Amino acid sequence: MLKILIIEDDVSFGKLLEKFLIKNNFEVRTTFSASEARLAIQNEAFNLVLTDLRLPDADGIDLLAEFKAIFPQLPVILMTGYSEVSTAVKAIKNGASDYISKPFNPDEVLAVITNALASETSVKETSKIAPKNKKKVITTEYVQGISAASKKLSEHIKLVSPTDMSVLIIGESGTGKEIIAQSIHRQSLRKEHNFIAVDCGAIPKELAASEFFGHLKGSFTGAISDKIGYFEAANGGTLFLDEIGNLSYENQIQLLRALQERKIKAVGSNKEIEVDIRIITATNEDLREAVKNGDFREDLYHRINEFSIHSPSLVEREEDLILFADYFLEKANQQLNKEVIGFSKEVVNIFQNYPWPGNLRELQNCVKRATLLTQGDFIESTVLPVEFFQQNETKNTSFSLSENEKEAIENALVKTKNNKSEAAKLLKITRKTLYNKLKLYNIH
Repeated sequence: MLKILIIEDDVSFGKLLEKFLIKNNFEVRTTFSASEARLAIQNEAFNLVLTDLRLPDADGIDLLAEFKAIFPQLPVILMTGYSEVSTAVKAIKNGASDYISKPFNPDEVLAVITNALASETSVKETSKIAPKNKKKVITTEYVQGISAASKKLSEHIKLVSPTDMSVLIIGESGTGKEIIAQSIHRQSLRKEHNFIAVDCGAIPKELAASEFFGHLKGSFTGAISDKIGYFEAANGGTLFLDEIGNLSYENQIQLLRALQERKIKAVGSNKEIEVDIRIITATNEDLREAVKNGDFREDLYHRINEFSIHSPSLVEREEDLILFADYFLEKANQQLNKEVIGFSKEVVNIFQNYPWPGNLRELQNCVKRATLLTQGDFIESTVLPVEFFQQNETKNTSFSLSENEKEAIENALVKTKNNKSEAAKLLKITRKTLYNKLKLYNIH
């Protein structure tokens, strides 16, 4: 049995990690300080070390160097807070096999450990596994955040997933609504069945019935063969309807009837097919306003909105920015066969002061492009799109020349009822910048 040494000063977290690894067939020794770990590694043989970056009596990187001097081939994985990712990735250059950002999910822990142990050749006290700088394996599309908005999102997903309730996901474009829907499906009782995603905005009004319910050969011009619709394809599983507000009123009626009766009829057929599906929908519109205006059926709205989830914008999740950037970097490394380690401090600062109007989608595209252009170990500002610098110039100029900046901030706070996230969006600045301005102008 492979043996792992954990060095973690947070006792409860260390014990939790220990139990998880034991459950996954590892032998584990947990220590809570560098001095305790030094004694353990002198007296016992380990296949791998998991150490926190910050310990009460030592720095994790210094401890890494110390262990590597004694056991050059012993894999060491650093555990870091998300704000320390830029420091942790540099440790790889000093011999770390990999790093894991806290709080992390079980799949990530196992994937990183498996990678580090993959080249094992022997288990001896003085000759252990030869470490290789391997890229992290992306095991899931859903990223657990540490911001208040992300924690609330994860809590709602966890609560509603095991149920069969219809879920309406509301959020701006690019915030990852489909990823949220997939996460709900994976944690549901329907996870062994299909997850079918449909972009309602891409379906012509005339073909919606055929797309949803299928058709028989010859039922209309162009129907050259029988076709199974989305409802039947998702039978037993989950049907995700993205941008449902784009459906025509006629298509809304057809959808409502199918959801009420749980029976469908292919175009050109007289045979009814019973379907057992869960409906998850998403929109970036205010459907309540559409209902008031008569553009969206109220009965359909209530049918799809048994439980609503807010998909937060990137501005609302600013504490998660580096987490997501790091995730997209690892993904880009895999897709482009690159080995970029991380982001320069200048790039991190630019990212934190950019408003990200395109949300996660824009961040992913930016990181992937930057990864492709990067020739060294770290992404530098020279490979970022020009709009990042135009944004900063515009922002700095407007604020430096504005004599009514304090008044504008106060008005935004009044308009948003002191909701700082909404006020920041209204002012087109990040929440961090807003807090700095509040302190500058002594606004309470």
